[in-house]
Amino acid sequence: MRRERYNETAVQNVIRRLKEVRNSRGLSQDDVYIDTDINIARIEAGQGNVSISTLADLCNYYRISFEDFF
Repeated sequence: MRRERYNETAVQNVIRRLKEVRNSRGLSQDDVYIDTDINIARIEAGQGNVSISTLADLCNYYRISFEDFF
């Protein structure tokens, strides 16, 4: 059975950026969860990898492109 790939540096950079974007919009973790049904608290706590699909949904929610996210 294959192990899930995990790049600690990349994951921490994505988490840091997600927090920055959320905070810059004055949103709480609960706000994001209520609006998107995405458990951002779990993601920001570093519990697992965030999928590209989830990241795309969050970018859409925050009204930013992938390019602007990174």
